[in-house]
Amino acid sequence: MESSDPSGGGRPPPHVHHLLRLPPPSTHVSRQDFKQSQAKRLHLSPDDGPPPSHSSPAGSTVCRSRGRPQGSKNKPKPPIIVKRDSPDVLRSHVLEVVDGGDVLECVTEYTHRRGRGVTVLSGAGSLASVALRPALPGSAVVTLRGPFEILSLTGTVLPPPAPPGAGGLSVFLAGSQGQVVGGVVTGPLVATGSVVLMVASFATAVF
Repeated sequence: MESSDPSGGGRPPPHVHHLLRLPPPSTHVSRQDFKQSQAKRLHLSPDDGPPPSHSSPAGSTVCRSRGRPQGSKNKPKPPIIVKRDSPDVLRSHVLEVVDGGDVLECVTEYTHRRGRGVTVLSGAGSLASVALRPALPGSAVVTLRGPFEILSLTGTVLPPPAPPGAGGLSVFLAGSQGQVVGGVVTGPLVATGSVVLMVASFATAVF
């Protein structure tokens, strides 16, 4: 009878050879198994990806551009420089009528000498007498003796070849008793003391 002790000098039993020929246990884990394992750990479906991360990586800085982008249409425009005056530009003047002078005649003479139209913007001073037509329908020309204080004096006087009646002045005056009179100037406005006019001149209008 043969001994079954493998440490003996005889041949080992057949089942010992079978155990020795078994391959070692595999340590390889498939990719699918790994994903399923991770999904179970995170309580996610195997087809879902990792949860999105809203936090920026440590040490990273988000840079935002400042200022106007390149090629912007809102570029500052260069200033407009006028090197010479236009002939149609308005020019301001100050006219002074001396004591006893006619305001209407002074303005008319200025327009003829300069060849430019004149618009009277305002006037200040006193008048000894005025010839005007009151601003009433069918009123006649009257001559009033002052003194009167000028409240308002405006209008336009044009040089030739402007037709007669193309311009004109209107005036409002305060009397010594507090009364106010006014109308369209039709004759001399005689100054008492100094009368100062602020006027603007322009190129002659074409008719």
